[in-house]
Amino acid sequence: MRSLFLRIFLSFWLAQALFIVLAIVATLALRPRGEPQLPPGMAAEAAAVYEQSGPITLIDYIHKLEDEERLHFFLLDEDAQEVTGRRVPKWVADAHENRRHGFFGWLLPLHLLKQTTVGPSGHSYTLVAEVRPGPLMFMGPRGLHGLGLLIAVLTSGLVCYLLARYLTAPVVRLRAATQKLAAGDLTARAGVKSNRHDEIAELVRDFDGMAGRMETLVSEQNRLLNDISHELRSPLARLNVALGLARQRTGPEAASALDRMELESGRLEKMIARLLTLSRLEAGQELLDRSSLQLGELIQEIAKDADFEAQSRNCHVVAVVEQECTVTGSPALLRSAIENVVRNATRYTTEGTAVEVRLQNEASPGGSVAVIRVSDHGPGVPEAALGKLFHPFFRVDDARGRQTGGSGLGLAITERAVRLHGGTVSAANLPGVGLMVEIRLPLQTSNRAIQASN
Repeated sequence: MRSLFLRIFLSFWLAQALFIVLAIVATLALRPRGEPQLPPGMAAEAAAVYEQSGPITLIDYIHKLEDEERLHFFLLDEDAQEVTGRRVPKWVADAHENRRHGFFGWLLPLHLLKQTTVGPSGHSYTLVAEVRPGPLMFMGPRGLHGLGLLIAVLTSGLVCYLLARYLTAPVVRLRAATQKLAAGDLTARAGVKSNRHDEIAELVRDFDGMAGRMETLVSEQNRLLNDISHELRSPLARLNVALGLARQRTGPEAASALDRMELESGRLEKMIARLLTLSRLEAGQELLDRSSLQLGELIQEIAKDADFEAQSRNCHVVAVVEQECTVTGSPALLRSAIENVVRNATRYTTEGTAVEVRLQNEASPGGSVAVIRVSDHGPGVPEAALGKLFHPFFRVDDARGRQTGGSGLGLAITERAVRLHGGTVSAANLPGVGLMVEIRLPLQTSNRAIQASN
């Protein structure tokens, strides 16, 4: 049983029900077991009234006794028939035959009284009485009633349900807020009623404070990253101007050094551009324009461009579109996200091999999704590093990153872009050699309906 709510609810309910049963058993065990008696001569007096005055007078006599004694009376003859012709309840026949009434009769004190006598005519009579329910009677005229027990158990269950709900409601909200926070929504808060001051409420408040602090820190980090990137562009532009002037004023002997400076300046400019893109993605500024997009056409174009670039390493890029998929989002942003993964695969795949880009749709609990899988034949990635591939500036091998010119920002941009489109991205090593990066994007609503109808 994994639910804290069910554990608390069932534990309290079982405890309450057990308490009720034990209280009843203890009460009944301590009560006197002796059977009360009717006043002496009452049965004889009733039989005499019946034989001398008839059933109508007997009914009046019984009504008078019932008002005085707070009992229900029935007078039975030798054949166990009620002499006045009234309908006889089952408990009357049980009392006449000395049987306990009901399922719990063996446990309960007897509230059925009887007295036998012989009338003036010599016939035998039995006067049977039941104690009327009074204000102090416990759950019915016979001390315990099935309906009363059911009401007690259900009432305790309702109380325990409300108590368990009260205790676990903040935990449920805390879990939902934690899931949102883990998914990247830094505005997620659990919230708690201001009139609650118990330990769980304090835990929720501490979580909200922690989430607020995290949101502030991340926002400040992104703002700092954005500001630094903007500030670096100005001196970089002046550096490029200075490089141009240096080429004009120096001879051929300085050309190699200037070429190297220009190469590094270009890399720095690309890195700043990626940093600005990453900062805008974190702020959600890149999804202002949304439109329908055919992923099949986009992947074919990306694969064609990447295949042309990969020819220098005798590699190829192959696109396999199993089903056309329509998504809603930013075409430029999705192109950049997929292209980063494909270019990364062509950079590390073994020379003479091919990179495969496959598109298909799959069913998921939340509906159909478009799945893009990019597979290469490279050395793969250590298992411990798979979860860090999409972190900014992360590189599996710093030396290899310097050789390929990678800055560790391409896959980070891909992860942010896919997340802004409501999708996910992950990486896994292929059996043997190679790495596969999988991008999952939700299909457009109308496209989902078409897939479902097919």
